[in-house]
Amino acid sequence: MAEPVLTIRELEKSFGALKATDGVSIDLMPGEIHALIGPNGAGKSTLIHQVSGSIKPDRGTIHFLGQDMAGLDVAARARFGLARSFQTSSLAQEFSALRNVMLAVQAKQGSSLRVFRPVMRDRSLIEPALAILERVGLAGRAHVPAAELSHGERRQLEIAIALALEPKAFLLDEPMAGMGPEGSKVLTGFLDDLRHEAPILLVEHDMDAVFALADRISVLVYGRIIASGTVEEIRNDPEVRRAYLGDAA
Repeated sequence: MAEPVLTIRELEKSFGALKATDGVSIDLMPGEIHALIGPNGAGKSTLIHQVSGSIKPDRGTIHFLGQDMAGLDVAARARFGLARSFQTSSLAQEFSALRNVMLAVQAKQGSSLRVFRPVMRDRSLIEPALAILERVGLAGRAHVPAAELSHGERRQLEIAIALALEPKAFLLDEPMAGMGPEGSKVLTGFLDDLRHEAPILLVEHDMDAVFALADRISVLVYGRIIASGTVEEIRNDPEVRRAYLGDAA
């Protein structure tokens, strides 16, 4: 049996009296999309912050590709192959879509200084960046500043930046947020293909997308996992229906 790519065990994080994550355990297997759902304030983004390294857990362990992530910051985890997109945009807004992706390609190459070649004429950066923009459907918007892209296009650009890092797993925090039905449909198709490149831990409120994409779903309520299973198991779980799905089931 394949080993998990990402193993989270008994993760806990409190902010004063609020227990944002309370003994959370999740596995992410090769080639799968594992969706994490739950009501607002359930602790989903806090969990992603802990996995990515921007918040230190109070207790518990995170192993990625067999490596204990304790003590590794966001940049170190990204270099190890753990790529994250954010619930709110973290793009360089004044730079073009192309330049944003080129910066990620440059970081992956480990060459932050271009003393002899102007960066914007460096084919070793431009060509892979353009290929990635083509993959996410933004090739025609390559020279548009990130600030002028639509909300959905900015989410696509964030995924393009994550792709440039050639990750071994993706942490995607509400990639459908703010998208219309057509944008969500396009991104759903893209993520369905992306799982074959690297597995995805997906936080998402768009239940149509979750049910279309997820191999497994874990339901987080008040910091605790109340159920984990296949789409059908989660749809039919009485506790999940009461706590979260309601009419969405």
